[in-house]
Amino acid sequence: MSKSQKSLIALLGVLLLFFGFVIMRIGVAKPASTVKVAKIPAGEYDPAVWGQLYPLQYESYKKNADMSPSPTGYGGSVKVQKSEMMPELTTNFKGMPFSIDYTEDRGHVFAMEDIRETKRIGPKSPGACITCKTPYVEKFYKESGWGFAKIPFNELATQVPSHGSISCANCHNPENMDLRVINPAFTEAMQQRGIDVSKASREDMRSYVCAQCHSEYYFAPGSMKVVFPWEKGLKPGDMYAYYADKPNGFVQDWQQPDSKAAMLKTQHPDYETFATGTHGKAGVACADCHMPYVRKDGQKYSSHWMTSPLKDLDAACGSCHTQGTAWLADRIKTTQDYTFEVLHTAGQNVARAHEAIKKASEAPNADQAELAKARELVRKAGWYWDFVAAENSMGFHNPDQSLNTAAQANELARQAIESANRAAGINLL
Repeated sequence: MSKSQKSLIALLGVLLLFFGFVIMRIGVAKPASTVKVAKIPAGEYDPAVWGQLYPLQYESYKKNADMSPSPTGYGGSVKVQKSEMMPELTTNFKGMPFSIDYTEDRGHVFAMEDIRETKRIGPKSPGACITCKTPYVEKFYKESGWGFAKIPFNELATQVPSHGSISCANCHNPENMDLRVINPAFTEAMQQRGIDVSKASREDMRSYVCAQCHSEYYFAPGSMKVVFPWEKGLKPGDMYAYYADKPNGFVQDWQQPDSKAAMLKTQHPDYETFATGTHGKAGVACADCHMPYVRKDGQKYSSHWMTSPLKDLDAACGSCHTQGTAWLADRIKTTQDYTFEVLHTAGQNVARAHEAIKKASEAPNADQAELAKARELVRKAGWYWDFVAAENSMGFHNPDQSLNTAAQANELARQAIESANRAAGINLL
């Protein structure tokens, strides 16, 4: 064997040893981004206890207490009355508590504090109102089933300690940190759609944990059970058709006192809007944008600062979009501005429709059939308008649908005014 051959063999031996060591290290050592799973006792709802074992996630969760306006001027976590931006809310919700108090939501950590303080809650408010405000709903449901929904809200609220707002236990199984849903209304609604949440993929669960609360619902008369109106679909027209069937004997949320129309109040249909939009259909999860992956001290973890993607566009959007933060911010702001312009006009016309119907009903020999038609039109207009107004993205979760829905609300309000004019036999507005 020549000297050069011996040298080559020696070099190959060194390389084999080196790469073997590297492969062994990769196979044996855990990467810095791995989060060690720790078991937490069932029924532990204090996020500070969870935070002792998951300090990075807990530190980011505490940022939800930071209150600041939205970078685009829509939403945000400052507790201001929404009627300051949309005065038509006062008329459109006249006769029900949202006309008295309708503030921006401050975020998950304030959920119990805000519902205790709101003027919308009174001695007659049912326990169903607590469903999406605290992880203690798991305890209430285990103890009473849906019976908790009929217990007075104030009675249940006294059982929730100061740490009891929305937190870790709402979305995580304490035994293994798997994502979970604790709102039985969501699980039941998904079952009706043929989806078994217990068998959902982790990627689906990264939206479902949000959807269990960020969705439209109503209280079934009598039982006060929380129900999601999804049997016919997730679009605004699907849900309006569902309500037309008077499900569980449910007819209305309230009667607007001017028009006497039986109205529906939409409750933050964020998931429904997102799920039928571009991102939802493309398989993007809520957490991808609102709880993006971040790194600290070499560890990769999901941020638990559940906030607007605008607060960190690089982390929230940069993994998919390469156009830069300035382009992204402008795209979001433009979409929201256009949506608000159409929505605001529609809301004003819904308010005018209530006024026109009131005047028509006071006219001598008013056509009752036309009045009934006008009331149905303003009911539908109000639903379509509120579907966009109550949704938290000002159209961005689904720009095409949101603009179309607001435009339909505007047209329906116009038709309601025309019908009121015909009922009175004169032009009222």
